[in-house]
Amino acid sequence: MSTTMMTPLPLEGGFPQSLQPFPLGDADKLFQLRKTKSRSKHLLVASITSLIAACLLVVIIFHGYVAWMLAYPYVAPLTSNPQIAIGLDYEDVIFPSKSGDTTVSGWFVPAYEGASEPTASMRTVVFSHGYGANREETWVPMYELTKLLHGLNYNVLLFDYGYASKEYKAPATGGLEESQQLLAAVDYVKARGAEDIVVWGFSMGAGTALQAALQTEAIDAMILDSLFIPSSEALFDNLNQFISLPSFSLPLIESMIPLWTGTSFGSIPASEVISNVYDIPLFIIHGTNDVKAPFQTAEAVSEGQGNVLSRSWIVQDGKHELLFKVHPSEYIQRAALFLSQVDQQLQAERL
Repeated sequence: MSTTMMTPLPLEGGFPQSLQPFPLGDADKLFQLRKTKSRSKHLLVASITSLIAACLLVVIIFHGYVAWMLAYPYVAPLTSNPQIAIGLDYEDVIFPSKSGDTTVSGWFVPAYEGASEPTASMRTVVFSHGYGANREETWVPMYELTKLLHGLNYNVLLFDYGYASKEYKAPATGGLEESQQLLAAVDYVKARGAEDIVVWGFSMGAGTALQAALQTEAIDAMILDSLFIPSSEALFDNLNQFISLPSFSLPLIESMIPLWTGTSFGSIPASEVISNVYDIPLFIIHGTNDVKAPFQTAEAVSEGQGNVLSRSWIVQDGKHELLFKVHPSEYIQRAALFLSQVDQQLQAERL
């Protein structure tokens, strides 16, 4: 039996390199390195999270600003009045909206010349201006039409919707509160003796007129120029003409509009306005090159009407609210004929 002797490793030179323990200083360095890497990782995550949060905040602020701009559009101040512009006497008028939530101010232009006239006209046209404009709406142009109506022996009421008013500012609501302001205007002229009341609307003012007609029988006829009916899709299409927005912008803007207006686009009876059969005569004027309000909507409203005097004039290549300027003579002739026929119908109904 043989015995194998284990020869101990010499220790004079210390541990073999593979078995050498880390010096204490190196361990601290490794710990610090790992700690630094961990801190850097956390800082990177925090930085990315902060950047994402900042981007989301910017997106929310931007869409909130767009919603605010829609609720409070810039409207140029009034620059004239009927006396200066067309030499007609007028009165400054103020009255509360039908809802009582807002105040309306405007001009009443009597059909007769001078306060000494013993007999006033019982026919009145109420103008309903478009979004982003005021009662002057120079590109239509309101003053020329007012002078025309004055010559036809109509009183005229021009007023500002809340979003256009400087003294009685109120948010734009797509016709919800505006229809209440228009109804108040109708009540005002009725209180002043008007028996025949025609509302002449432009763009969203025309859409507002249809909303008002759903709520009253006091309106006897309407002329609707460049009919615009607010909806989510119409809103998005019009915004994209000024700035290209991603598809997710629409629900964001819609969700923020109530913060400024207290109302939502879902409250606007757009489908009812389009499908309703109105008892009164409607004269719908629209251009085929209207990029703000598709003429197909105007045609859809017109085709569904049953009053014998209701009609439409679809102007080839016509643009939004510029139909009078391009075709002034024909525009005046068609409007005057419609008003004359409406007057005859109303007089016949009273016999």
